Order: sequence, then C-alpha cells, then structure tokens
Amino acid sequence: MPTPPRSPTRPQRRRPARPPVRRRRPRWTMRMVTSLSVAVLTAAGIGHAVVTSLDSDINRIDPFKDMKNRPARGHGMNVLLVGTDGRDRITEAEKKRYRLGGAPCRCTDTMMIAHLSEDRQRASLVSLPRDSYAETPAHTDRATGERHRPHPLKLNAAYAEGGPQLTLRTVENMTHLKIDHYMEVDFTSFMKTVDVLGGVRICTVRPLKDSYTGLDLAAGAHDLNGGQALQYVRSRHLDGGSDLGRMQRQQRFMAALIARATSSGVLLNPIKFRDMSRAVLGSVRADKGFGTDELLDLGQAMRSLSPSSSEFTTVPIGKMGYAVKGIGSTLKWDEKKAGRLFRTLRDDKPLAPHRVRSKALRVDVAPQQIRVQVENGTLTVGLARRVDSGLAATGFRTTRVPVNARDRSVVRTVVQYDPRWDRSAKSLAAALPGSELRARKGQGPLMKVIAGADFREVRKVRAEVPTQPDSVVTGDEVGCAP
Repeated sequence: MPTPPRSPTRPQRRRPARPPVRRRRPRWTMRMVTSLSVAVLTAAGIGHAVVTSLDSDINRIDPFKDMKNRPARGHGMNVLLVGTDGRDRITEAEKKRYRLGGAPCRCTDTMMIAHLSEDRQRASLVSLPRDSYAETPAHTDRATGERHRPHPLKLNAAYAEGGPQLTLRTVENMTHLKIDHYMEVDFTSFMKTVDVLGGVRICTVRPLKDSYTGLDLAAGAHDLNGGQALQYVRSRHLDGGSDLGRMQRQQRFMAALIARATSSGVLLNPIKFRDMSRAVLGSVRADKGFGTDELLDLGQAMRSLSPSSSEFTTVPIGKMGYAVKGIGSTLKWDEKKAGRLFRTLRDDKPLAPHRVRSKALRVDVAPQQIRVQVENGTLTVGLARRVDSGLAATGFRTTRVPVNARDRSVVRTVVQYDPRWDRSAKSLAAALPGSELRARKGQGPLMKVIAGADFREVRKVRAEVPTQPDSVVTGDEVGCAP
C-alpha cells in the first residue's frame, strides 16, 4: 500500500537539477567578489608599496626640535608650506631662460598654511606675506651660534636666521595655530611638479608682462610648463599690488594645480601617482613625522577635493608700509581679523560661506569702479532706460539719467571712451555683447554707451580678483571658466 502514494512524487526526482543552478549564482558572485577584492587589494598594495618607497626619498629635517609651550591642537591637519629660493639647483640653461640669475637668498620666497579638514573634504590655504612684520622667539643663530633674544624682523628673514625651526616657531607664535607638518619646496620641486602633471592651465583677462622674470602672457588661456609657471608665481612687477598681487596669482595657480591633479587621473593611477610623487618628493624637505601614513591620507584626501572645495585667502593686513627701524617697510597684520581667521582654522570651519558659483564673465576692472552715461541711439522708446537699469544691476555706476543720442539711427551699440581708460572700456564692452569700442581723446573717465538696434541684453560681469587681498575665494571662482 505505501507504493501508490509514492508514484505521484516521481517528478520530484528532476528537482535536484535546480539546486546546481541556484548554486552557480553564488559561485559566480563569489568569483566576482573575489576578483574585485584581489584587484582592490592589489591596487592598495601597489599604492602602499609605492608610498613606502617614496618615504625614503624625502629629505628629512626636524623643525620641531626642542619646541616647548606650543599652541593647543585643533581639528584637522595644518601644514606649513615654505617655498625657498633654490636657484642653485637650477641648470644654467633654465636660469637664463626663466630669468633666475643671481645668488640664492637662503630665505623663504613664499609661505602658506595649508589646512586639511578632519573629514578630508576641504582644503584651506592662507598666504602669509613674506614682508609681514614678525617677532621671533628667543633662539640661537644657526650661522654664528649666537644666542638671540626675541626681536622684530620680516617673516621671510626668519629662515635665513634660524632655518625651518625658527620659521615654524615664529609662525606658531604669530598665528597661535599648532602646525602638524612642515614641507619645504624649492624651485626645482615646483617645476617638476608642473611638468609631471603635463602643465597647468592659467587664464588672464589682460596681458601679463614682467621684464624681471620674463613672464609674457597675452590675455586668454595658457598651458604653462614648469618654468613658465615659476615665472607666473614669482612675478611682482605686474601691478601696483606688488607682493599682494603676486600672492593672489599664487592662489590662482594653486587652484589650477588642484584642478589639474584631481582631473588628470594621476591620483587614481598608482603608476602615475608614483612617477609624479618621485619627481616631486625627491627634491623637497619635510619633517620626520610626514611619512607613509600621511602621504596615503593626503593622496586619499586629494581624490575627494575639487576646485569648489578648496579655498584661498591672505592673512588680513592692518597697515601697509609699517616702518621698523633697521628693518624697513613691513606689512602689519590686523590682529583682530587675523585672530578670527586662525580661530576658524583651529575650529576646522570653512573660511568661505557656501555660495553658488557666479556665472558672471570675469573682467579686468570691477563694474563698481566704472561710471557710465547711457544714450538711446534708436527710436525705440525706453531702450536707454533698459540698458541703464541692466548695467546698474550688474554693478556699473550709471548716471541713472539716460538721454537720447544725437544720432537715432545707430544699429550697433557703441562704447565710447577715453584711451586712458581703455581697461575700463573693455570691461564695460564685455557686458554688452557685440558692442563696438570707439576711442575719443579727452572724454575723461565717464564712459558713454550709445544703445543700438542690436541691443539684446546686459551680461553680468565681475572683477577677475577680489578687491580686498584678504577676501576668501574658492578654487572654482579663480580658475578658468568652463
């Protein structure tokens, strides 16, 4: 009797074929996971091996030796970046080509504090003017062995007198910010970095020419190699801003460098990362604590950075031309503003509030500095008022009293200007697409816009650089427009 009930179950004997199908999926998934794991581990292994080998290539110094009573540690990581005048390591051909003659000054040519946020999602760079008024702590002169009491000097002279140790101690005393690492980059390191990345793109709205460095750039976009980039960041005779203008160009360059490094794939390719790092780190000096783990953290952080998550500023200046006996003219920091700036870094907060990137076209002269009289060159009622209102909304200082032009048959909008104010005229013309520039001697600083039948809109424009040296900008604001 038990046999009959079993007969209906015979088809179930075919079911054992199904489990293998179900088992194939786990095995296939396992193979995928295993392959991915091996790939990830291999890449990580290569990355760690690469960085470990690079660690031994770095020239080591101990800028923290015998330091006591240091500021309290904040959040994030602070690195003191020091650019030194290392022209003694440049070839004779490069010295001639890039105007690097003369003897090295054994001083700091550039100084910045780079703050990397705790979550490694933001980088803040603060430029410290080399002519800043500074007071050193007590120290021993590295050249003479003489013991010095605290005394005033220019910030860049601290390196010549006491090397990295005195430089770092002086910066900590001035900022009350604890420095975690020190990195020293000379001209050779700088040029190699740019060349290994394949150059860096810089944009300028006006020609840049400096006979001292040999820099000669027309308005527009330029892909600079290492030597040309060095000319760009070293030029001090392009404008009345002197060293402050130079620091703003250095910030613009750093933004371009970050954009290039994060978009070129170098940070995602272990081999490219190795080649770049070897070229760069082989000629830098860093503290003993800046090792394999720190390099890995920095490389990982760079992958998360973008121009919009990098921010740049200069320490606020309270007094220009602050005269000090025996030292000369210096820059005196604004103690209150500088204090707020460094507290913000210590608290690991953004320097710039979040804001949507402006789509305004960058121009050489700020609209707020340009006075404009608008005239209606057509028979269209209200055209001059529309142009006047549009220019005023963009920031131009219009008279707000538009008038009719003598000629009411103008087809193409005209920007009439005195040749002495040609830069302002070009900035104004940029806000009026398709307009014609027409010079008229003796007109004076007041620009004249004669609206023509072709007028369609006023385009928003803004100055290329902040009007205040200590303004905070993000990398996407100072980089080349997309």
